[in-house]
Amino acid sequence: MQGLLFISVILITFFIMEGITWLTHRYIMHGFLWYLHEDHHQPKPGFFEKNDAFFLIFAIPSWLCIMLGLQYQLYALAAIGFGITLYGLAYFIVHEIIIHQRFKWFSRSNNTYIRTIRWAHKMHHKHRDKFEGESFGMLFVAKKYWQKVKADKLRNA
Repeated sequence: MQGLLFISVILITFFIMEGITWLTHRYIMHGFLWYLHEDHHQPKPGFFEKNDAFFLIFAIPSWLCIMLGLQYQLYALAAIGFGITLYGLAYFIVHEIIIHQRFKWFSRSNNTYIRTIRWAHKMHHKHRDKFEGESFGMLFVAKKYWQKVKADKLRNA
């Protein structure tokens, strides 16, 4: 597989993962696996949550794609695995570090994108049960959240 094609498959997979994440979050995490996700909406003391198990749910297919793709020289499959891994890294940085600040590295950013994803996620978490949720995506959020943050910035300027 040529280098440019390999990188293209990685990037396409990365972007497709946002849709898969939205669907998984909406219909699985807020569906039949709510018992794993519930403590994320109704926090309890401690650093770890049952919700952290979803890391493995996404890591296993990624690892299998990379391992089997490289082992059997199915480089498109390996590229898919790398795309899933890259998305997982972005998800970790955005969700765990920037939004929930489990690590206090970006606690006072005035960046419009960061403020927008934080606001969208806050709107998601205002629903403490598995029903009536909104904003199930992670890296791309609806236009209404961008408009809200931009209006707030103009008001506070």
